[in-house]
Amino acid sequence: MLSKRAKYAIKTILYLCRNGNNQAISAKKIAEEENIPYKFLENILRELRQHKILKSVRGPEGGYILISHPKDIKVVEIVRIVDGPIALIPCVSENFYEKCEECTDEQTCQIRKLFDELRNAMLPIFNKSLEELKNL
Repeated sequence: MLSKRAKYAIKTILYLCRNGNNQAISAKKIAEEENIPYKFLENILRELRQHKILKSVRGPEGGYILISHPKDIKVVEIVRIVDGPIALIPCVSENFYEKCEECTDEQTCQIRKLFDELRNAMLPIFNKSLEELKNL
């Protein structure tokens, strides 16, 4: 299941896509308009800033601005930054692979095959850019 942090991160970036126009938007305004708890949002914004998805601008007209164009930011990037792996079990993760302790043979494991198929079905959807998501 997608965490609230990831959902709020996506909502925040979509808000900046729709309303930013290269103008900084305050965290307070984002929180109010997107109905996101302010303290929760501050942590998400810090994390997105650290991963160079957005930048902060100081001052009375300060706030947050996307660094890249929305067509260059993939939903999968945001989810991985905030939640980690896309795969629901570690043995099918492309970027965070870990062998399952109880598994004796990954090649014949039916659970692994099922969740690998699920990850492969989800990835094309998560690989949409924010530009594409904005137009849904």
